[in-house]
Amino acid sequence: MQNSQYEQQYKKKVIDFFDSRNSYDNDYTIHRALPLLDLVQLQKGQKVLDMATGTGIIAIAIAQIVGFEGKVTGVDFSSGMLAQAQQKIEELGLQNIELIEADAEYIDFNDESFDVILCSTAIVYFKDIPAALSKWYRFLKPEGVVGFSCCSEQSCGAPLIINICDKHDILLTNINEPTGTPEKCDYLLAEAGFKDIQVKIQQLGFYRNLEQAREWNGGWFHPRENPLLQVSSDQMAQLKAEYRQKIEAEATEEGAWYENLTFFVTGRKV
Repeated sequence: MQNSQYEQQYKKKVIDFFDSRNSYDNDYTIHRALPLLDLVQLQKGQKVLDMATGTGIIAIAIAQIVGFEGKVTGVDFSSGMLAQAQQKIEELGLQNIELIEADAEYIDFNDESFDVILCSTAIVYFKDIPAALSKWYRFLKPEGVVGFSCCSEQSCGAPLIINICDKHDILLTNINEPTGTPEKCDYLLAEAGFKDIQVKIQQLGFYRNLEQAREWNGGWFHPRENPLLQVSSDQMAQLKAEYRQKIEAEATEEGAWYENLTFFVTGRKV
């Protein structure tokens, strides 16, 4: 499959996935987003860009901090997510947030337009993370701050799926691999020119209901490849069965553990 064709299918899959999440906001999604703000000293009057803003969890919190003198621009390519964000914005009567429906990976802004750029949990969906960080560096004013969050390579159930598929000679690449360790996050920001890099680590894992945890839909997100698209229905049924057996075997009385070691990363444009 040609790269451009796969990328189009991949982007559509991601959009469809997020468009379908009609009740995205919950304790988990909120608590994994807001710690990023603890690392960024926001001030009234600042201009902030929220990449892959989703339902505006961070954007709305920022808007309430920077006040009417400031402005928040939220970018996302999921119309469903943005509709939820807009509803919340209107209910709160906020006038300092602009939502833009666009692909955050390719949108462009003038140089030195923002004081802060944030991207919560979505940077791994980008096809070219170094290119994105370089653009963000350009978008930032001098002394501007970038911040993003991401998961470890061992998080989100990926290692189990990879191991099961590997036994069937299906080689999957972990979407969390590029940012999967604090060292990799530090390296990416340093290569883009950022200084004063900090990585805060927080365990956000939790136990899931076994009935829910053992059901895998066969999906796999990766911006450059997905070998599971070529798997037959019979083989996919076998992979799902093995996944279910493994989850059941490892479950405890509390349920099935969902690992989510999260990195909150910041850097400064000097």
